[in-house]
Amino acid sequence: MPAADQQDLELIRDHALEAGRIAMGYFKKDNEVWWKEGNSPVSEADFAVDSFLREKLLEARPDYGWLSEETDDDLDRLETSRTFVVDPIDGTRGFINGMDKWCVSIAVVEQRRPIAAVLECPVLSQTVVAGVGQGATMNGTTICAVAPRDPLVMTGPRTFLDELSEGLEEKVEKSPFVPSLAWRLAMVAIGDLDVALARASARDWDLAAADLIVHEAGAVLTDLNNQPLTYNCRSTRHGALVASHVDRHEEMLDLARLAMNKKND
Repeated sequence: MPAADQQDLELIRDHALEAGRIAMGYFKKDNEVWWKEGNSPVSEADFAVDSFLREKLLEARPDYGWLSEETDDDLDRLETSRTFVVDPIDGTRGFINGMDKWCVSIAVVEQRRPIAAVLECPVLSQTVVAGVGQGATMNGTTICAVAPRDPLVMTGPRTFLDELSEGLEEKVEKSPFVPSLAWRLAMVAIGDLDVALARASARDWDLAAADLIVHEAGAVLTDLNNQPLTYNCRSTRHGALVASHVDRHEEMLDLARLAMNKKND
């Protein structure tokens, strides 16, 4: 891994740890909440973490672009060689409700793909890190996606998962819904899940860090056309997605397409 890439990875890892500590200062406490378009919540904690990360990361790398869920989009990022892609708290709804699977998500994107990634889940005391070509680790230990189980352990949006698993009761075991999309995808890399699904409308900040972690752990994340995702484009929105072990990804894509077709009938 080039020295500059390693330095970026260490930078985002160190600041993700501190961001997690900041978020924990608001967790299960009086935390003001507002509602954005689409009935999506945002809390004081989101803004506090976002402000901290934006200040510290851009102070260290002033020539990098910035893309965050809680910051107005500055399209000057399109002209930079590298961009920080950040979700200060991925899974805000779960955070507000006192659930454990939410995380700070930070990626460095170069040439439309993530090259360094960190997911910090402070409630679980788990830090998942990946560098391109370097594999993925959790708390310093290498992680690998597991060979698919039988039945498949799967999670995703409730309505989508219901459609997908109809008639497949013996082949699919539904895992509890995970409000953080980034962590849901990372669970495939960690080996807790065989398949994770995402409905259309996920954004760069939900996906970039988890994407690299999934791939570096030996799994794959694609759209329903089996195409890899690109980041730091003018549009930050993505279609429906599937993350799974590479050995059964085509099968999982077929099932996901079937479910999407049913919903469109």
